[in-house]
Amino acid sequence: MSIIEVQAPLHEAHRDNHTHRDVNGGWLRPAVFGAMDGLVSNLALMTGVAGGAVSQQTIVITGLAGLAAGAFSMAAGEYTSVASQRELVQAELDVERRQLRKHPVDEMEELAALYVSRGVEPALAREVAMQLSRDPEQALEIHAREELGIDPDDLPSPTIAAVSSFASFALGALLPVLPYLLGATALWPAVLLALVGLFACGALVARVTARSWWFSGLRQLVLGGAAAAVTYGLGMAFGAAL
Repeated sequence: MSIIEVQAPLHEAHRDNHTHRDVNGGWLRPAVFGAMDGLVSNLALMTGVAGGAVSQQTIVITGLAGLAAGAFSMAAGEYTSVASQRELVQAELDVERRQLRKHPVDEMEELAALYVSRGVEPALAREVAMQLSRDPEQALEIHAREELGIDPDDLPSPTIAAVSSFASFALGALLPVLPYLLGATALWPAVLLALVGLFACGALVARVTARSWWFSGLRQLVLGGAAAAVTYGLGMAFGAAL
């Protein structure tokens, strides 16, 4: 049996089974972390207020205010951050576009030198760089990828980032308030639902990490629960002092 015949099944198996996690996180990571942020911050806020022995109405108003304030803050911060990043990238692309227009030969040589540094034969590297540089837009895309590490056709949207951050934070922050809105009169249903949500978010984070789902879930449950316990204790202390 020839080497090609032996290697072919191995190649097919490698192609079919060789997969990787989404190391960039895609939409899952920001959505889960936004919800987790809303859960922890609003749960801690509500338990802190509840520790001060205030009325049920005050706890609900505090939870809703924390939801609104946090969601708008997240959305505004995310929009500003992504918009600033996008503007910076656009400015760098304009610089690269001008260089390609004014010094096309120098830019082609720069691209060839880059390929040579990665092990390509100089003659072949120059030929590849020459062919790729014939199309200005293609040349811009390649220089952006190689020099800036970005894809000009796949820049993040500030609006999408803001809306997704707002929605995920609001969803997470709603969980501790929900039992009260459904008629609960004690704090423990809100805490229980929030802790379940924290475990679920932690388990989902395992989709983009190497940890098991139960480890990630328990870790987030413990951290969120600790934050709620600390703020509850502080609320009791401040309530007694006042």
